[in-house]
Amino acid sequence: MASEEDDPIIHEVDVHLAKSLAEKLYLFQYPVRPATMKYDDVTHLSARIKPKQQKVELEMAIDTVSPNYCRSKGEQIALNVDGTCTDDSGSTYATKLMDKQTFSSIQSAVNTSRYAAAVYRKGELHITPLHGILQLRPSFSYLDKADAKHREREAANEAGDSSQDEAEDDVKQITVRFSRPESEQARQRRIQSYEFLQKKQAEEPWYHLHYCGVKDSRSEHERQYLFSQLAGMLETTELTKSPRLDIKCPRALCRRAGEFFLLFCEYLSMLMPLVEEEESKVPLAPSNVLSMAQLRTLPLADQVRTLMKNVKVVQFANLMGLLGSGVDSTAVLRCIQQVAMLVQGCWVVKSDVLYPKDSCSPHSGVAAEVLCRGRDFVMWKFTQDLWVIRKEVAAVIKLPPEDVKDFLEQMAVPRINKGWEFLLPPDAEFVKKHPDVVQRQYMLWMGIQAKLEKVYNLSKEDVMPKKPTSQAAALPVVVCGERRVAMAKDRAQDNQTILENNYQRRKSSRVAGTRAPEGTRLAIKIKEEPLSEEEPMDTTSGLGSEAANGVHSDESSRDSADLPVECQGARSEVVAAELKEFVQGTLRKHYVLSLSELKRLFNLHLASLPPGHILFSGISDRMLQETLLDCGCKQILVPFPPQTTASADEQKVFALWEAGDSFDQHRQILLEIFSKNYRVRRNVIQSKLGQDFGESLSKPDVDKVLKDCCASHGGMWYLKGTLPS
Repeated sequence: MASEEDDPIIHEVDVHLAKSLAEKLYLFQYPVRPATMKYDDVTHLSARIKPKQQKVELEMAIDTVSPNYCRSKGEQIALNVDGTCTDDSGSTYATKLMDKQTFSSIQSAVNTSRYAAAVYRKGELHITPLHGILQLRPSFSYLDKADAKHREREAANEAGDSSQDEAEDDVKQITVRFSRPESEQARQRRIQSYEFLQKKQAEEPWYHLHYCGVKDSRSEHERQYLFSQLAGMLETTELTKSPRLDIKCPRALCRRAGEFFLLFCEYLSMLMPLVEEEESKVPLAPSNVLSMAQLRTLPLADQVRTLMKNVKVVQFANLMGLLGSGVDSTAVLRCIQQVAMLVQGCWVVKSDVLYPKDSCSPHSGVAAEVLCRGRDFVMWKFTQDLWVIRKEVAAVIKLPPEDVKDFLEQMAVPRINKGWEFLLPPDAEFVKKHPDVVQRQYMLWMGIQAKLEKVYNLSKEDVMPKKPTSQAAALPVVVCGERRVAMAKDRAQDNQTILENNYQRRKSSRVAGTRAPEGTRLAIKIKEEPLSEEEPMDTTSGLGSEAANGVHSDESSRDSADLPVECQGARSEVVAAELKEFVQGTLRKHYVLSLSELKRLFNLHLASLPPGHILFSGISDRMLQETLLDCGCKQILVPFPPQTTASADEQKVFALWEAGDSFDQHRQILLEIFSKNYRVRRNVIQSKLGQDFGESLSKPDVDKVLKDCCASHGGMWYLKGTLPS
C-alpha cells in the first residue's frame, strides 16, 4: 500500500482492438531516402504484389533535376539497358534517362503476432495487428537487362562472322537417353528442392496495385478502419475475458492479486497467441535458407549440425563466431566431432550427414552408401595434399562426373592448369591449440584409410602423399614458451658475439692506424670479404640485369683490387663513412629494422645515386650489421614461433637503443617486452609502461612509442619487420 501511495495513477487509457484491417495491414520499411528520390511523387509511383509470397515491388521516381543527380551517369545506364532503339514501348527508361528506381521486398520478420499499429484518439488507444512486415531494398534488375543486351550483341557478332555454309556443315552427334521412373523419395526431394520452390514462386502472377496519396479521400476512408468499430458500444469485446476483469479499476484488482494475475495471463494469451499456432502458418523455406534467429533457438548440437550442413567447410574460429558469444568452445568441440572431420586443420561435414541412409544422389540416383565412400576418398585425399586432380579421383571412385564435381565443389575451388585446391587455408592455430583433438582425428582417418584401401585396392603410391603437407606431418612437437624463448636467444647470441668481436677488432685497428704490409691486400675487399661465409648483399635487385646504375659490379671490384694498399684503405674508410651516414639517416625515420628491410631500403638508396658512386663497389651483409652496431643499435632477440615462414634476414631485428629524446626509456621497456614475446596485446604494453612511469604516462605517449617501434595486425602488436605475411 505504501508503494501505491508513492506511485499514484495519474491517467487511465482505454485500449481497443481494431480487427477490420487485421489480415490486410502491412508495415513497409524503407531505406534511408536518397536526396534524389521522390517518395511522395504519386504520379510516378506504381506497385505490384504477389499475395501468397507477400512480395511487393514499388517503382519510385528519381528527381533528375536535383543537383545531386548525375545526368551523364543516368544517360549511360539508360543506354546500356535499352540500347539505341527508338521504340519506347519495350524500353525500361522511355525518357532515355534513368528516372526511376525499383524497390523489392523481403520479409523482415516471420512471426508478426507481437507487432501492431496503434492510433491514439480522444483518450483511447486503438491497436491493429500487423499481417506482415516487409523490408524494401533497391532492385538492380536493370543491370541484368544490360548484361543480356551485351550478350545478345556478342552472339550476333559471332553469328555474323561465321558463314552459312559452315553452319550447315556443322553436324553434331545427338545422344538419346531415356529417363528412369522417378521414385517417391526422389519426387519428395525434388519438390522440397530450392530450384523447385523458386520455380513455383516465379509462376505466381503479379497483381498491380493502385496507389492512393496521403490526402486522397480513399486513404482517409481506409484510415478509419484503424479505429475499433465497437469503441462506443457497451457490449463486451474479445479482450474482456471475464466480468471479474475490470481494466478501468486497477486498484480494486490489486487488492485481489491472485485473481488478477490469472486474469492478466489470460488477457496476454489473447493478445499474443502461442508460437506453436503460428508456426503451422509459416511456409516451408528452401533447404539452403537459414535464419540465424531461428537457429539459435535450437539445442547446441542441432545448431552445429545445421550450420555444417550449410557451410560444408569451416574453420573453428569462424564457427564460434556464427554460434554467437557465450557459447562454450569445449561443448562445441564435442558436438562438431559428431558431424564433421578434421581436414588441414579445418572442419568438413561428414558424408553420412549429407547423404543419410536410404537416400540417393539427386544427379545419378547412386545409393548413399556408395556416395559416402566416394566423398570420404576425396576428403582423405585433401588430408594428404592441398591439391587434388579430378581425373585421378574419378578413376579411383568410378562415380558419375556430376557426383564427383559435387564432391569437389563442396570442399575445393578449381584452379586453371593446377587442379582443385582446398577451399580454406590450413588452420595451424587450431592444430597447435588442440593437439588431442588432432591426434584423435588422425586415428580416425587411419581407420578410414584402411577401409578405402580395401574397397578401392589402393597401391602404396596412392597412399603416400605427394607433398609433406599431410595431416600426420601437420602434428607439431609441442614446445613450451620458455623453451622457445631460450632457443631464440641461443641462436641470436652466437651472431651477436661474432658481430661485436669483429666490430671491436676493426675499431681498434683503425684507431691504432695499422696497415697491411706491402705486397699484401687488406682483408676488407669489396665483394670478397673473408670475414663472413655469407654471400655479399645483392645490390642490383630491381636495378637491372648485371649493371647497377651503369656501373658493372665486376669492373668496380676489379678497379678497387688494382689500387695500392694505401688507396684501398682510404677507399674503405670513405665507403664506411657513406654507409654509416645512410644507416643513421634511416634510423632517424625507422627506430626498428630487420636486416631484410634495411637491405631493401639500401637498394632503393643505390637507385637514387649517380653512376659511379663509391657505394656501388659492393656492400656485404656483415658490413651492414657492423654499421648498425656502430650507430648505437642493438639486436633484439625476438622469439619467433617454430612454424614461422620468416627468412634468416627477417629474423635479425635491430633497434636504435638511444635516440636522444624523452622517449628512449619508453622504447627500451617496449623492446625488452618483445625480447620475451613474439606478439603482445596493447593492454599488456600499457600496463608495463604504467608500472614504470605511473601517472606521467598518457595515451599519446603510448601511441607515439607504438608507432615508432610496432605494427598492428589482428588486434595484436608486432615489432616492425616481424609482422607475419
